[in-house]
Amino acid sequence: MALPLTPAPATHDDERQLQALEIELLLTGMAERYGYDFRQYARASLTRRIRKVMHNESLPSVSALQSRLLHDVDAAMRFVASVSVHTTAMFRDPDVYQVLRDDVIPLLRTYPFVRVWHAGCSSGEEVYSLAILLEEEGLYDRCRIYATDISDAILDKARQGVFPLRAMREHTRAYQAAGGTRDFSSYYVTDHEAAVFRSALRRQLVFSQHNLVCDSTFNEFQLIVCRNVLLYFDANLRERAHALFHGSLSNFGVLVLGKKESLRFTEHAQAYAELRESARVYRKVR
Repeated sequence: MALPLTPAPATHDDERQLQALEIELLLTGMAERYGYDFRQYARASLTRRIRKVMHNESLPSVSALQSRLLHDVDAAMRFVASVSVHTTAMFRDPDVYQVLRDDVIPLLRTYPFVRVWHAGCSSGEEVYSLAILLEEEGLYDRCRIYATDISDAILDKARQGVFPLRAMREHTRAYQAAGGTRDFSSYYVTDHEAAVFRSALRRQLVFSQHNLVCDSTFNEFQLIVCRNVLLYFDANLRERAHALFHGSLSNFGVLVLGKKESLRFTEHAQAYAELRESARVYRKVR
């Protein structure tokens, strides 16, 4: 009588393959249960963020995390907020805002009304930066900024316009380097350890949930800003996002990407002319 075979001890490669399968099942579950689809995000950085969520939730495995997310809506929303990328700062890369002042504002002045889409707006620091720039250039009252993100929790934070007071010194330096023309502190009031941006800056802001993975265009825009978001997408999802941006831009509209992102080698590269390659600012020409 043959004895049953004893399974060989799991190897490191076996463990990696098993975790990859668990992650795929988790992401599929999130997509089907809640409509948040992260399956086309760059897997290495996504895996790191999933491990961080496991630590925060005190769970031993991806499978345990999957079970919690599928049965606990609050945990699922915490997951969405954690896995979405939210690295941002006011006037991040000040030279980009200087390019907006010098090269893009003159183009926007030619329109009677300007619609701006800030895709992947995170907690709103860069949205308020853009609102300040448009205010100082005398364009804000004939602009509407649609600021979107995948996470409703992050959008709620952005709507409030409340940021740590300790960060204002660094934000002030960036504002000045970006060509700011006023006293930066005039844009906010202090409340204990927080800086609360004045309601006048929110008068032309619309914050709304939008998922670049599956949602479609919702308006025509003269300026689209999507900085440091596409870095975390795989090639197929980047192409989808570029198709969405191209279809949403008016003729001769402007697209602003992150400094480590580019239109090169994308299907839409020939549809744009570089306004300033070093700043990743492009104008749609076809």
